[in-house]
Amino acid sequence: MIIIPARLASTRFPQKVLADIGGLPMVVRTAKRVAHLDRVVVAADDELIISTCQKHGIEAMLTSKTHKSGTDRIHECANILNLNDDEIIINVQADEPFIEPSVVKSLMSKLQELQKNKEEFIMGSCYNAINNEAAQDPNLVKVVLDDNHNAIYFSRSLIPYNRSGTATYFGHIGIYGFSKKSLKEFCNLDDAPMEDIEGLEQLRAIYHAKKITMVKVASTGFGIDTKEDLKRAVEIFL
Repeated sequence: MIIIPARLASTRFPQKVLADIGGLPMVVRTAKRVAHLDRVVVAADDELIISTCQKHGIEAMLTSKTHKSGTDRIHECANILNLNDDEIIINVQADEPFIEPSVVKSLMSKLQELQKNKEEFIMGSCYNAINNEAAQDPNLVKVVLDDNHNAIYFSRSLIPYNRSGTATYFGHIGIYGFSKKSLKEFCNLDDAPMEDIEGLEQLRAIYHAKKITMVKVASTGFGIDTKEDLKRAVEIFL
């Protein structure tokens, strides 16, 4: 199950999920990118997103305008859909129109493996290697891993600090996966102070000592965080 949370009122870039990319609204292009993998539902906070998706044959569902995070939004959607506790749910961000289907499949496979191993808490995401220049960008979230490929920390800052001159940087790719049971558990956790400081909801899990399994992938896709990103995206389709 793939659920795409979509919010109309973006603080930095209002209505960006409806921005035109090569003749399709961003959220629609994202949904069509992964539609062959599994059932896809857009969980939206506004009827304009719903009607836009439906116009293009994308299933969409209205959710609350008051959710703090996209994860809370997909949790409401999963409940409305009455999904089973063992359903694997992939959260693909609406502003990732270039996400590779292979990345989504890799995360799905890893979460299914965790499920077979009867892990208590199932949450995962993806990362790739990035260069020093990219690591300097605060719009690109970095992740540090432990020896078992679980996330230690995520930050918009440059991590780790390169004192030795030999640092390798990993960029977080905006995709998450949960079992329905673990999604509910995550959403019932208290907010974490560093979650608000960094503006990164996944830090809530780390703060409460929950494992986030990270899958290394090869990806050249990029999220649309700024109007400059949108310009770059549009140029790809020219």
